[in-house]
Amino acid sequence: MSERPVIQCRGVTVAYGLDIVLDCIDLTVPRGTLLPFVGPNGSGKTTLLKACLGLIPHQGGRLVCDFGARPPAYVPQQKQLDPIYPLSVTDLVRMGLYPELGPWGRPDLNQRARVAQALERFGLVPHRHKHFGELSGGLRQKTLLARAVVSLADVLVLDEPTAGLDEASETEMLALIRTLHEGEGKTVLWVHHRLEHCTALAHTHCRVENRRVRLQTVREENP
Repeated sequence: MSERPVIQCRGVTVAYGLDIVLDCIDLTVPRGTLLPFVGPNGSGKTTLLKACLGLIPHQGGRLVCDFGARPPAYVPQQKQLDPIYPLSVTDLVRMGLYPELGPWGRPDLNQRARVAQALERFGLVPHRHKHFGELSGGLRQKTLLARAVVSLADVLVLDEPTAGLDEASETEMLALIRTLHEGEGKTVLWVHHRLEHCTALAHTHCRVENRRVRLQTVREENP
């Protein structure tokens, strides 16, 4: 029997008040996929993912999500975070343990080792004592991605993880995303603004436009 999809939408509508953003959409996202969401600004890419995560309600239709044993790890847009974040890099990465520890739990040796490994993996060891607001855009994004990885979530949801990054940092971030998918089998859903990067990493992308969604392959995009 095939695995249940991560996300299944049937006739789902999402609106802010009377403003319909997504209108009666159908979408199935297979488990283990690397799927970018592309489309014009304001088309509803972030709205769609937030609805799937349960962060905003949907109106009508059926929306079923199966993220596995652990909740999905969500990395929001940088602009949604206070740049004067009163936490060090290590503290913020350690927040990825929250689903296991709750607000008052203390990490054990294995959990502390996971945090240390994530800091090493993402090149954050030299910056581990710095406050989040002191970091460059690329380092901030690495910190947020490290927090997501520490959670051991099977599904990562990344909202414009390369926004505001220079070309070198963007290339590095996309390489990390590819590694998380190909090397660790993560399901990675991410909002991106450059189609050419998406088609280089993924065979299929989800186009969000005119209140609708459509899965497209590279061949369909470039007939």
